[in-house]
Amino acid sequence: MPLNLDAYLGVHQDALKLYAQRTSVLANNIANADTPNYKAQDIDFRAVLAGTAGAGAQTLPLSTTSGSHLAGSAAAPGAAAQLKYRVPLAPSLDGNTVDVQMEQAAFADNSVRYQAALSFLSSKFKDLMTAITGQ
Repeated sequence: MPLNLDAYLGVHQDALKLYAQRTSVLANNIANADTPNYKAQDIDFRAVLAGTAGAGAQTLPLSTTSGSHLAGSAAAPGAAAQLKYRVPLAPSLDGNTVDVQMEQAAFADNSVRYQAALSFLSSKFKDLMTAITGQ
């Protein structure tokens, strides 16, 4: 009986990718906290995850225009499209919309969620190893 690994792992593998992308976006916000006119961004996690769960393996293949291009893999569908600007609670005079404390709290929350998704995936792989070895 063949095992569909994507179906077995469920949404956790997609969630892990999105948490990693969101970590990058939040770190970028914190790094630009003092940059004038910088607009804080965030990923609409629910919308992207709903889109990737429904899309399955419908990513477009990458094409190269030269033989010297490196082969790559397609990103999660719609991840860049779901990048939204944050509405500031208290806008600053220089146009920067980053609230460092809010960004740090979101970063910490995202880190905990990333670790949870990693734990779920680790548990799934341990279950597979137990089933394979029979121990």
